[in-house]
Amino acid sequence: MRNLLITLSYDGARYHGWQIQENALTVQEVFQGALERVTGGGEDIKACSRTDTGVHAREFAVSLKTESRIPVERLPAALNRYLPADMAVKGCRVVPEGFHARYSCRGKEYGYEIWNHPVRDPFLYNRALHYWYPLDEGLLDEAAAFYVGAHDFTSFCTLDSRDVGDFTRRVTKARVERVGDKVIFTVAADGFLYNMVRIMVGTLLRVQQGKIRPGDIPGILEARDRRAAGPTAPACGLYLNQVFYDLP
Repeated sequence: MRNLLITLSYDGARYHGWQIQENALTVQEVFQGALERVTGGGEDIKACSRTDTGVHAREFAVSLKTESRIPVERLPAALNRYLPADMAVKGCRVVPEGFHARYSCRGKEYGYEIWNHPVRDPFLYNRALHYWYPLDEGLLDEAAAFYVGAHDFTSFCTLDSRDVGDFTRRVTKARVERVGDKVIFTVAADGFLYNMVRIMVGTLLRVQQGKIRPGDIPGILEARDRRAAGPTAPACGLYLNQVFYDLP
């Protein structure tokens, strides 16, 4: 029995998130189907996160214990043979027996992409938020800097049964930059609450609109009230960029 860490990427536009659901196509369902064809099935898959409907992943991690003896260097090609074109396994490695894709995670990095041009780009449909009014990336970067540090992010969370207890998260990176007509918000933290990144983006857009000042963000954090922050930005622009583990 080996414990494996598998990394994959996917375009989430046509999926209802990661976790298997009734009457809805999910990433887990498709991945699990490919895995069963390769190993014969029976593995209990542990995922690093719960991406929602329409969210994308450049690096998503799963761990699983399997009796399959297929060499790890051959597994990516074997799995990709049965995966659709909008999903791909990037790598596979053996990890210690106690490793768990979710509970062993030390942090994640997300990116949120905004197409900032008067005319929509049809090739970015469902892959970036189209925001046609001017965006001042310098102003937004100034505001984003207030997210860095350990804070209670209750104001930046959609409350449901997913998150209980301590809502404090340590943000290690929060920046906004422009690449041509695309404005990108990148944020890394030791963990994220439900809809946290999308609410951060919605709040930054309120800053652009003059409804919130950059210096108001500490007060929004201290309020611990979802109504104090901006709206939840659409899922289409959100990407899980990277998952961090303490592995050699």
